[in-house]
Amino acid sequence: MTTIPSPEDHLPSGRRRPSRRAFTAAVSVIVVLALGVAAALLPVPFIVVSPGPTFNTIGEVRGTPLVTITGTTTYPTDGHLDMTTVRESGEPRSRITVFEALGAWVSSERAVLPRELLYPDDVSGDEVRQRNAALFSTSQSHAIAAALTALDLPIEATPVVTAIVEGAPADGRLQAGEQVLAIDGEPVLQPVQVGDAVRSKPIGTTLVFDVLRDGEVTSVEVVSVANPEDASLAYVGISVGALYSAADFDIDFTLSDVGGPSAGLMFSLAIVDILTPESLTDGGFVAGTGTIDPAGQVGAIGGIRQKLAGARNAGATLFLMPDVHCAEAQGFVPAGLTVAPVQNLDQALSVLAEWRAGKSLPTCPEE
Repeated sequence: MTTIPSPEDHLPSGRRRPSRRAFTAAVSVIVVLALGVAAALLPVPFIVVSPGPTFNTIGEVRGTPLVTITGTTTYPTDGHLDMTTVRESGEPRSRITVFEALGAWVSSERAVLPRELLYPDDVSGDEVRQRNAALFSTSQSHAIAAALTALDLPIEATPVVTAIVEGAPADGRLQAGEQVLAIDGEPVLQPVQVGDAVRSKPIGTTLVFDVLRDGEVTSVEVVSVANPEDASLAYVGISVGALYSAADFDIDFTLSDVGGPSAGLMFSLAIVDILTPESLTDGGFVAGTGTIDPAGQVGAIGGIRQKLAGARNAGATLFLMPDVHCAEAQGFVPAGLTVAPVQNLDQALSVLAEWRAGKSLPTCPEE
């Protein structure tokens, strides 16, 4: 009788072929691991905020002064008055993975935020960047007004489009940041004149706006509609504010590719430093953040913990910040960095004078 050997007869002594159950379990584990790795590598709907670069507002960027003032007497500056920034990972052009999000969760210098807080689904990344660029320009305008007011120097205010209501007649026609020169041929010298001109014409009127767009005068037609809040009034859906400038000389900012309003305080300090003979820093390294309004009031910003870290990483020893961030900053001030909370430009200037004199500085209250 011929004996047919079983498969096990060909295995080395002491080894047996794995059972079907063990084989299935092994395959299942491999599949689960593969799916887990794939899921971990897929983008997640979060933004990681980390310390960004700092820029010396009284220094140079790529060989060009960040703030230039011509047509009047200026003075040499020294040291640093750095504006601070944050870097975002996970915005539409660079989504992050689960691994990256988890790494940021355990970092004291980074934060993880839901993506929709910064980039809502109904707003594109380009629209967010355009909005931040407009806010950056506005912060420069307000910085000029605040600094020159502190120095008792004359300023001029020019009407400029500050915001456009989505879906309104002006949406897609006018752009935030454009200077309004005239409406229907009538010069516009004050922001209030824009609303007056629109409301003085019947609803349904085609209004011709002459605006300064990309350095050129452009005529734009906008047809008014009934105001959603008062149907008896004509409406085009724009907000108009003032673009401030020095009355007797020119102030220019050369920094680009940065957005948002949080550099206002440091821009104001740079202008004051350039226009006054005494050094605000005495050669020291100061950094800071904070919005500013034309009257010099300092306002809240985002990413204070990341900006504190970024300032110290750059070498700053003194940090000026809005006092509303005291609670948020507690426990996150890097070693070697002194933080001074301020409410307005005058307080910031006083803090710098006390710092130069070696006096004690205002601090955040202990929680």
